[in-house]
Amino acid sequence: MSQPSPSAPERSGATVVITHRVLPGRHDEYEEWLTEIGAACRGSVGFLDHQIIRPIQDLSATYTVVIGFDTAEHVRAWVESEERRVLIEKAKPFLQTDNAYAIHSGLDFWFMPTGVRAQEPVRWKQFLVIWSAIYPLSFGVPLLVVPALAQLGIVNRAIVTLPVTAIMVGLMVYVVMPRYTKLVRKWLFT
Repeated sequence: MSQPSPSAPERSGATVVITHRVLPGRHDEYEEWLTEIGAACRGSVGFLDHQIIRPIQDLSATYTVVIGFDTAEHVRAWVESEERRVLIEKAKPFLQTDNAYAIHSGLDFWFMPTGVRAQEPVRWKQFLVIWSAIYPLSFGVPLLVVPALAQLGIVNRAIVTLPVTAIMVGLMVYVVMPRYTKLVRKWLFT
């Protein structure tokens, strides 16, 4: 069996979480820009996937973009690339604040205290916390959403899955994980 070369990057996965606050009335321009930078990002070495969490109308102006890469080196290469720098400059006229981002391995960003450099919890503990949070959501959200969509005549499984998963991810990112990780923090980091 061949051994990987010492210069080969370790394929452990990494994520960059980017937040942008968009000026009022400039969301359409930002959405067009997202299409442009998304295409550039997808062409980057090591790109795996991305998720865009859009603001809730009349409640927030913050977009959160989570981009997955196969290695931390590939995340850094994208974030520090000239192509991205040019695109960020292009977006500045419709952003309220500077481009803010943080690079993490896997889904570790859920487990890191805000603004603090901390040791990552071990993977098996991360697995248990995420699983125990997703498990009840995977039962509860469909119980509420599927009947409501059926009342509207929407029964196609592929279409029904879109709002169900969107609600689950929104709850995980904004409601469940921030509170849950605080509750289990002592156990996570021991």
